[in-house]
Amino acid sequence: MANFNRVFLMGNLTRDVELKYTPSNQAVANIGLAVNRRYKTKDTGEQREETTFVDCEAWGRTAEVMNQYLAKGRPVFIEGRLKLDTWQDQNGGNRSKLKVVVENFQFVDSRGGGGGGGQQAAPAAASGGGQHEPVSEADIPF
Repeated sequence: MANFNRVFLMGNLTRDVELKYTPSNQAVANIGLAVNRRYKTKDTGEQREETTFVDCEAWGRTAEVMNQYLAKGRPVFIEGRLKLDTWQDQNGGNRSKLKVVVENFQFVDSRGGGGGGGQQAAPAAASGGGQHEPVSEADIPF
């Protein structure tokens, strides 16, 4: 049976991107994303909203570009895959955490002062699934 592990999320960053480097000098960024869902209740028709907080990580040039151009509150569209991290805590108990590994992302808004006023999706700023293509500043939409 074939497997498929793909996630698409659009939301706002809950904090500034945290960029670190591994001992082999590989960039890794930790990203917090808040994704909102609006719905009506069946019984009263009342509008409700729920927020899901998702931990994400990006690697290589993707991590560096996200760190350079994204900040807390900024909307972003993320494409990636689910990854389950498991470890033992200090008491010997098994722990696990599900996160999204970012393989591609797009800026959703523009910081420029253009007169459009609406949201503008930028071209993909980084892509690749394990291979990270170099991104120059000319590729960044602002």
